Amino acid sequence: MSVVIIGGHDRMVCQYKKICKEHNCRVKVFTQMTGSLKEQIGSPDLIVVFTSTVSHKMVRCAVAEAERGRAAIVRSHSSSENALTEILKQQKAGA
Repeated sequence: MSVVIIGGHDRMVCQYKKICKEHNCRVKVFTQMTGSLKEQIGSPDLIVVFTSTVSHKMVRCAVAEAERGRAAIVRSHSSSENALTEILKQQKAGA
């Protein structure tokens, strides 16, 4: 499963990648808005948006790409390791 994480804390990027690797997921993490975010997202299976640490512009971009690529989108107010782990567990169980 491929996952794109939008938002979160810069210092947590390594932990996010480690958690996804433990769940056998490929991951891209975007904590800051880049000019080419739309092209970099690609077509993942799941987009996780950490709403407390992300700009509205990034959320709109992520939602538009999720609709275009028919990816599942999950919004979480918490950007902790536990929140990401629970999201991945729920997605694996639902798949």
